[in-house]
Amino acid sequence: MGDPKRSRKKWSGPSHPWMKEQLQVEQQLLGEYGLRNKREIWLAQTIIREFRHLARSLLALPPAERAARERQLMRRLYKMGLVKSENATVDDVLSLTTRDLLERRLQTIVFKKGLARTIYQARQLIVHGHIAIGGRRVTSPGYIVSRDEEDLIDYYPTSPFKAHPPTQIEVKAQSGGETNVEQA
Repeated sequence: MGDPKRSRKKWSGPSHPWMKEQLQVEQQLLGEYGLRNKREIWLAQTIIREFRHLARSLLALPPAERAARERQLMRRLYKMGLVKSENATVDDVLSLTTRDLLERRLQTIVFKKGLARTIYQARQLIVHGHIAIGGRRVTSPGYIVSRDEEDLIDYYPTSPFKAHPPTQIEVKAQSGGETNVEQA
C-alpha cells in the first residue's frame, strides 16, 4: 500500500452526535442516498461547509479582488454541478446543502440514469467495477461527478451488464422453481 505521509481525515463529525433531529435527518439521508455509514454524510457536510466558508471570506475582500475570486469559485462550483450557472452569486453558495453534494455522487447519478434498479444496486455495480466514466473504470461510489463527465457514465465495456442491462427482472416461479424472465 505504501507509506501514507501525514494522512488526515477529510471530515469532521457533529459536535453533538446524539441530537434527535440530527440523527433522524442523517438516518433519512443514509436510506435515500444508499450510503454505507454516517462518515459519508459528514464528508459531504464538511465539503459544503468549506465552500460556504470560502464564500463568506469573499465578502471581506476589496471589490476588485472579490470579483476575480468570486468568478473562480463560481466557475469551479458550476463545473462540479453544485450551482445552476457560472453567473451564480455568493448567496447561491451560502444556500448549498448536503443534499446538493450527495446528488453529485456517482452512486446517485448511476441510479438516476437508470443503470441500476436501486440505489444499493448502483453502489454494488460501482464497487464491482461495472461502471465507467468515458471508458475509465471508477470503483468509488462517492466520486463527485462533474458536469462534463455526467453524460459519459455508462457500463464498463467488458461488463456483462453492457450486453444485458438490469432492466430484465428474473423471477422464480412459485411452482417448480424454474426461472422466467419478464420485462420490467
